[in-house]
Amino acid sequence: MKHYDNHEIENRLYVEGYSLIAGTDEVGRGPLAGPVVAACVIMPKDCYIEGVTDSKKISEKNRKILEGVIKEKAISYQVVFIEPKKIDEINIYEASRLAMTTAINTLDVKPDYVLADAMPLFIDIKLESIIKGDEKSFTIGCASILAKVARDEYMIELDKLYPEYGFAKHKGYPTKQHLEAIKQYGILNLHHRKSYGPVQEEALKGNFYKKEIK
Repeated sequence: MKHYDNHEIENRLYVEGYSLIAGTDEVGRGPLAGPVVAACVIMPKDCYIEGVTDSKKISEKNRKILEGVIKEKAISYQVVFIEPKKIDEINIYEASRLAMTTAINTLDVKPDYVLADAMPLFIDIKLESIIKGDEKSFTIGCASILAKVARDEYMIELDKLYPEYGFAKHKGYPTKQHLEAIKQYGILNLHHRKSYGPVQEEALKGNFYKKEIK
């Protein structure tokens, strides 16, 4: 496994004269249910937080601890949710782009440079799109953690409303448990993504959950 110095990119930009460097990332492209969530964050220069990397590689407990530290130290941060209806309207790629762009544009401090995780964005700020950005960039890693914690907590709350589906466990991803629940109970009109194959299949059959909360 390759390890990166995840401050190298930011340090280069500081030397070039940039001071408000934002990182943005999204989570939740793959799930059949729930929103896609993006975060954007500006961290102070010389801010080091041990353990920040791709949020998927951090335990749930440590992610929550890091989220608190990141929010406390951040100059500015924003988290944006794009719901399934919009995902179905514009597709998941465009929904991810919309979430990231909105997160950047609604920061209360405007960055002078943006680092994005593998996503070209149409913004009026200098942008660098980085493959594996959540591993290579400290700032993108911070955004990844904020987005992941926010989405997971959303799905845990959704699980309280619809425990039949097991959202707290699989967070909406297409696990065997989730696929079986969809077939047994039907799809949630507001919370399942009807443009995704297994959900679309049940929607075409008219297999909807009968007691959904509006």
